[in-house]
Amino acid sequence: MNKQKQLIEYIIQDIIAFLIEDKGLTIPAAMSRFYNSTVFEKLQDTETGLYSCSSAYVYDLFLSELENGRLIQIEV
Repeated sequence: MNKQKQLIEYIIQDIIAFLIEDKGLTIPAAMSRFYNSTVFEKLQDTETGLYSCSSAYVYDLFLSELENGRLIQIEV
């Protein structure tokens, strides 16, 4: 496994754990919700560079997608 794929796997694990803790979801429900998101698709695409961001940043993007029904990147 290359470094990029390993970083992606760590972020996925963190986000699943965040969903379980924050939203009280079961493991299968958390995995299903995240795996069916646009953020997950973007994370898998190494061209986006999202894998190099923190798990918390990716989780915030995911929460934004859940709230808005689509991926919206908030500018700082």
